[in-house]
Amino acid sequence: MAKTNAVRVLDRLGIKYELREYEVDPRDLSAGAVAAKIGLPPEQVFKTLAVRGDRNGIYLAVISGNEDLDFKALAHHTGDRKVDMVPLKEVQAATGYVRGGVTALACKKDYPVYIDKLAEICEVISVSAGVRGLQILLAPEDYIRAVKARVVAIAKAK
Repeated sequence: MAKTNAVRVLDRLGIKYELREYEVDPRDLSAGAVAAKIGLPPEQVFKTLAVRGDRNGIYLAVISGNEDLDFKALAHHTGDRKVDMVPLKEVQAATGYVRGGVTALACKKDYPVYIDKLAEICEVISVSAGVRGLQILLAPEDYIRAVKARVVAIAKAK
């Protein structure tokens, strides 16, 4: 298992983590599918979404795999009037990662990170290691510290 830049960041910070590999199905990159493959409930598998505010540019929103992003709530926290997803064709250029492998760890730029408050009640969360097929399991407080995330209410039930 090759070390990714995201894993190297955690090593440098002395953060404990576990890596879990899984078989990638390019037709289903959903957090729910990843959760089933790595043996965690979907609410503990967090997806990282690249979003753009109309006033303040690009952010990373990190929410539980079984929830949707509340765009209005995120805009409220960022000071934007409106927030939209970064178009898929621009995600790799903006973050350095492909869809299904986006992570706030070792992102191309040091974008502001907002993580949903649900993370704080989980003992362990899973985030992408920067490539499809590899997840990092770690304590939410370690992840929050590593990416300097702001913990806010930004998710809503599907």
